[in-house]
Amino acid sequence: MEDKNEFFIPINEVSKELDVPAHTLRYWEKQFPGAIRPVTGAGNRRYYRRETIEKLRSIKSLLYDKGMTIAGVKKILHNGTFNLEANITKKPVNAGEKKAEISPLDMGDIDAAIKLLNQAKMFLD
Repeated sequence: MEDKNEFFIPINEVSKELDVPAHTLRYWEKQFPGAIRPVTGAGNRRYYRRETIEKLRSIKSLLYDKGMTIAGVKKILHNGTFNLEANITKKPVNAGEKKAEISPLDMGDIDAAIKLLNQAKMFLD
C-alpha cells in the first residue's frame, strides 16, 4: 500500500498487506463483529479503516503467532484485554521449569477446562 493516510482501504489491499486471504478477513468479520466493522460500498465491497487494519493485525498475531483459538481471542475481546494480550510475547516454557505466573487468559482456559471436566463427570455419573 503506497499511501498510508488513505481513509478507506479495499479488502484486496488489506489482504495483501496482512498476507491473509480475503475470505479469511470476511470470516474474521463474522467471528469478531464488535471489533471488525468494514464499511461497505457499492456492490457490497468492503473497505477498512486504518484502526480496523491494526485490530486485524493483532488478531492475526494472536491466532497465528501465539497459537490461540478463535474462542480465546473472543474471550480477550470480551474481557477488554485485547490490546494488552496482543502485545505480550509468548515465552517458551522448558519441560522441567514451572511457570512462575499465570496470566488471566490462562486462568480463563483453566476455568473452561474445569467446567468441561465437571460436565463430563456429571455425564459419566
